[in-house]
Formats: sequence, structure tokens, C-alpha cells
Amino acid sequence: MTAIQRMQENRARRAVYRQTVRELSALTNRDLNDLGINRSMIHGLAQEAAFGAAK
Repeated sequence: MTAIQRMQENRARRAVYRQTVRELSALTNRDLNDLGINRSMIHGLAQEAAFGAAK
């Protein structure tokens, strides 16, 4: 993989992270609770969505 391809992939992953945080943060606490998500979990879930599960 070339450096340019890696940069493009990383840019796309960061966009997924930001979008996930934005969407989950916009939900009410009640909506998050219905989904089984605590507000403190948002960044971790976004990290997982964008970069995969931590090993």
C-alpha cells in the first residue's frame, strides 16, 4: 500500500469516527439508554466503528 493510499484510508477512518461521535452525541440520554449505551461509551464505540475492535 502506498503512502497516499494509507493517508486516504486514515482520512476516511477519521471521518467515520467523527460522524459516529456526532450522531451518538446528538441522541438524548433516553435514546442512548434504549440502545444500551452510556454517554461515556460514545468515543470508544466510535473508535471501534472506525478502526475496529481493540486487540
